[in-house]
Amino acid sequence: MEISLRSYQKEVVRVALSGENSIIWLPTGGGKTRAAVYVAKRHLETHPKAKVAVLVNKVHLVDQHYQKEFRPHLGHTVNIVAISGDSQEKDFFGRVVRDSDLVICTAQILENAMINTEEDKHVELTDFTLLIIDECHHTHKDAVYNKIMARYVKGKMEGARNLPQILGLTASPGTGGAKTQEGAVNHVLQICANLDSVIVSTKNYVPELRMVVPKPIKKYDIVDTRLFDPFGEHLKEMMRMIHGYMASGITFRKMGTQEYENDVVELEKKGVREENRLLAQCALHLRKYNDALLINDTVRMVDALRLLQDFYRTKSENRMDATDIFLSGLFEENQVELRLLTLDAQNENPKLAQLQRTLVEQFQDRNSRGILFSKTREGTRCLYDWVCANPALQSVDIRAAILTGAGNGANHMTQSGQKETIYRFRVGDLNLLISTSVAEEGLDIPECNVVVRYGLLTNEIAQQQASGRARAMDSVYSVVAWAGGREMRREKTNEYLEELTERAVAEVQRMEPEKFRRKVSELQRAAMIERYVACKRRDEKRKRYDPSQVQFICRGCFTPVAHGDDMRVVNNSQHVNINPDFKNYYQVGGQVHLGRTFEDWEPGRVISCASCGLEWGFEVKLRKVVVLPCLKIKSFSMKTPRANHTAKQWKEVEFAVEEFDFTEYVSSCFLDLDLD
Repeated sequence: MEISLRSYQKEVVRVALSGENSIIWLPTGGGKTRAAVYVAKRHLETHPKAKVAVLVNKVHLVDQHYQKEFRPHLGHTVNIVAISGDSQEKDFFGRVVRDSDLVICTAQILENAMINTEEDKHVELTDFTLLIIDECHHTHKDAVYNKIMARYVKGKMEGARNLPQILGLTASPGTGGAKTQEGAVNHVLQICANLDSVIVSTKNYVPELRMVVPKPIKKYDIVDTRLFDPFGEHLKEMMRMIHGYMASGITFRKMGTQEYENDVVELEKKGVREENRLLAQCALHLRKYNDALLINDTVRMVDALRLLQDFYRTKSENRMDATDIFLSGLFEENQVELRLLTLDAQNENPKLAQLQRTLVEQFQDRNSRGILFSKTREGTRCLYDWVCANPALQSVDIRAAILTGAGNGANHMTQSGQKETIYRFRVGDLNLLISTSVAEEGLDIPECNVVVRYGLLTNEIAQQQASGRARAMDSVYSVVAWAGGREMRREKTNEYLEELTERAVAEVQRMEPEKFRRKVSELQRAAMIERYVACKRRDEKRKRYDPSQVQFICRGCFTPVAHGDDMRVVNNSQHVNINPDFKNYYQVGGQVHLGRTFEDWEPGRVISCASCGLEWGFEVKLRKVVVLPCLKIKSFSMKTPRANHTAKQWKEVEFAVEEFDFTEYVSSCFLDLDLD
């Protein structure tokens, strides 16, 4: 298929066609991917032994780029392979790269392949001649894009040859949190330095671009402040009773806010450090009540009550002490009153009434398509239930589905589930996606005539991306928010930051080439030094304690259950306990289903603390032979000679975890097995 570009696309690809590194900055719907396909085609035609990698940051974009852009335009002449986490090809990535002209994959797959030492899996950056990086504004800090580009920059600084050409694509580089012109310029320069690229946008064909990408009509659907909320007030009174039970003199910020959540998260950590179960458990329950307040502020009272009911259903079976009895009893005593309050329609959230009016108005046309953005997975589930049960919305034939990020949790979607939902939306079986931020970036969907942001606090990049989903002529971008609320203030701030981004990019583009190159080199040297120092500190941290000095304690009941020298790491990702006595401390539950297969392991059953029921992780079966418990570090505190510590990720632990040796482990289990 012939690739035809509009004038503004031809303008922005010129730098890339000359062989220089560049970032193409075009708005959502402006055809960045089509421009990249054109550059890839020309590159493959004009470079001997050319090999192209297209990197994406979300799994569903692999298939989208392959099916909608690269295969239709290049597939008849170019050997293209699309690889994601559920693709068998990832297990032989090195071989696939050698046998292909162009690969499309998630950045994590490329990163894993560069770390892997097996010949069939390993690749080097120099194996490629062109690297196309989608949504390249994510090339910062510890993001996987930046890990890949850090290797590139290090190679460049050390004089490496045959590094690939870089082509970045973005709808908004953002300001990086900066509120001033100088700060925004520095952020754009840092992105350019991280990608070793100049940033280009159309200068001569702006009117054409505006015709192709019309801006949606922005509406503020403002809801007057909720004056009467007996359900929310009842929850707050219960929270105050928990405050009193703790009798700790701790002060908290306003209930039902992110700040309050931060307070109770820190309180739980304090309780764990001090092995004060009363504090730790009260903090966990207060966080759940705060979640219920946030849901009550977003959707229905019954949704908030259901959240608490689900939580306390898991707690009723594992009451260990007076704290558990008090906390569970408090909810049980108030559950009937809370249920009665949910039955009074006069107490319902007025934001939902406004959302209903907005959707009914926009879906009068039976050809309407829309996306409703919500902050959390739980929020999308609640909104979906509300839409399905709402007669007014059903009367305008709204056919909705949830779209959230892929993962292993209860509210996550499988990768195949994502693909199926997106496909049904594209072909028209569905006309409303209720989505988290997963649909903000990159998702190529039919032109929507309505995008609704509902109770969101995000940055200017997310706001621009969401707005760009409304591509139909005369489409509407609606913000449903409380009058004078934080969402309104953030939305207005983001509008300013959007303008600030444009001014910052323009200033960077006006810089003298020599000054720009000098500044980029300075930033690259500084980043290399920062990474070196950070790496040294991580290594020092991992050697702080001998593994035998670190005791693992269940975070739910403070029972000592293991030591650091019981732990082994498999495939640089799974942390398993090899001590046979560890099985005495946990119980097994239902089978884990991940919706995908893996080369040398498969999931088993959920494991949880035998004393308090806290979920610890799940079993893994390695090479179809060995079954071992794989642990979530968040479920434990670690007692060291100095203090108790907690960690969100295994990379934060203060001891070195040995690699798992399959042969050694099997030999230790079967002493009569002769492997010599």
